[in-house]
Amino acid sequence: MDYIKELKQIAENNGGIINNKNASEHGISKAMLSKLYLNNKIQRIAHGQYIFNNDIHDELLSIDMRSNLFVFSHETALFLHGISDRTPFVHTITAPSGKIPSRAIQEECKIYYIKPDLFDLGKTTLITPAGNKVSGYDLERTVCDIIRSRSKVGSETFFAALKLYAASPKKDLNKLNRYATEMKISGVVRKYLEVLL
Repeated sequence: MDYIKELKQIAENNGGIINNKNASEHGISKAMLSKLYLNNKIQRIAHGQYIFNNDIHDELLSIDMRSNLFVFSHETALFLHGISDRTPFVHTITAPSGKIPSRAIQEECKIYYIKPDLFDLGKTTLITPAGNKVSGYDLERTVCDIIRSRSKVGSETFFAALKLYAASPKKDLNKLNRYATEMKISGVVRKYLEVLL
């Protein structure tokens, strides 16, 4: 078997990332991946994840591929929606209460927890700067999260996000109001947005 050719195909189909599971499905063992890594044919980007040496590492895709127990939210979702011009230093994710992400994710990301019945509210697919699909919250859910967690988000990020949302032609105020009502923060959302709209 031409391992490199096979792995290049896997990488091409998965945003440049090869993981143990995908490799195994193509008959390539963890031991072979380790051997290729030790021989400098591929590089390890996270536990069980590799890329080819010349490929660009899509950090967001790498995080997203590790579990379906969380989605990108808050500052990272703002960035992916183009409502923040700053690339977050630490990526933010939301997980349902009671579901604890792996230690590696805990060390790499800022984690917010939400009641399980609100976890799927506004969940969608976002596109990373590298053009890959990841799980995240839509714009209105992100604005609700930013307002709900305003004491944990920098004030500069908070006010810039609200101003950009208010000016955005993509905003959906009916959806925002529906989410805010479900999240029991409609009064607070109204207070902040009435000034801007």
